Amino acid sequence: MRRPHSALVSALVLGVCPLLAGCNSSGTERDFERMVNQAHFEYYEEAPFFEDRRVMREPPEGTVPRDRVLGPPELTVGVVDGRYVETIPVPLSRPMLDDGRKRFEIFCAPCHGVGGDGVSVVAHNMELRKPPNLVAAPVLEFPVGRLYQAIAQGYGLMPTYSQELGIEERWAVVAYVRALQLHTNGVAVDTLPEPVRARMQKELR
Repeated sequence: MRRPHSALVSALVLGVCPLLAGCNSSGTERDFERMVNQAHFEYYEEAPFFEDRRVMREPPEGTVPRDRVLGPPELTVGVVDGRYVETIPVPLSRPMLDDGRKRFEIFCAPCHGVGGDGVSVVAHNMELRKPPNLVAAPVLEFPVGRLYQAIAQGYGLMPTYSQELGIEERWAVVAYVRALQLHTNGVAVDTLPEPVRARMQKELR
């Protein structure tokens, strides 16, 4: 025996099915990908409605990218007046070096080696170009600003780490690389700060 509401259900099904079928018929369906499928230009194509015919437009004068970090250039880019900075522009401390070591071992050591000497499994398998030794020439003579820019912008086959490392973290890595260089190559006694030199001479007696 049919239930009382079965006739109503049947009527609804019969009424809805044509509507559903109509959604798939040519010319009547909704294009939910219309934002993707709309006409658009690709990079470097010409755009006939601009005088210079360039589809890639210059930003309005006086504006900066939203994600650009503002600050003194020695801090944010490691360059002042076209020259790499020679000194790290943030206060040095043991916690900073510890943080630099952690970041170095995560992001740098897989290629450059834990000791910065370019010895690692990844480096061994890189045939096109080996990662440079960070604790020997010529990197040993690089100013700190150049090391910073290599981290921020990338260098050769090395990608930028500007998304993974903030400004202070990049300088912490640079400071740790400098510490690795000193550890590997030593430092002249007369270049040490007076308090450090006096303490060392006292302990060596």
